[in-house]
Amino acid sequence: MANIGEVFGAASAVVKGMGVTLKEMMSPTVTENYPDEPPVLQERFRGVHVLQRDEYGLEKCVACFLCAAACPANCIYIEAAENTEQTRISGGERYAKAYSIDYNRCIFCGFCVEACPTDAITHGHGFEVASYNTSTLVKRKEDMLVPIPAGVKPPVIAPAESSGH
Repeated sequence: MANIGEVFGAASAVVKGMGVTLKEMMSPTVTENYPDEPPVLQERFRGVHVLQRDEYGLEKCVACFLCAAACPANCIYIEAAENTEQTRISGGERYAKAYSIDYNRCIFCGFCVEACPTDAITHGHGFEVASYNTSTLVKRKEDMLVPIPAGVKPPVIAPAESSGH
């Protein structure tokens, strides 16, 4: 036969659980009217990746491959190219000639963002990436790159003048 203390303990647990249920039933529901209204996302939300630019409009990515090395899903592909005196794409010696992320494989873990020494890749707040066609889920550099800010023109480095001695 059950101890009287165990019976009262079980009854109090049931009453406590029902109290929580009744309290939640009386509180107002929170409904988001998406897509009629924009969703409210937390600042730490990990959405579609964004490639950033610096204050001069140059790309921050210096093609160091650390993001691709840190990616556990192996979904980042980078091709590096050298900056020249006539063409300057990034602030470093190299820039990412090709940069793509395969969202068929990406798990949005954020390791690429943490590994980037120049803060070139960040998580944006875009979340509408669903598609019936898997080829549209491979995002290229042009799709992810932030546009050049208005009124900012990237500096052009003039070729070095050769002395005619």
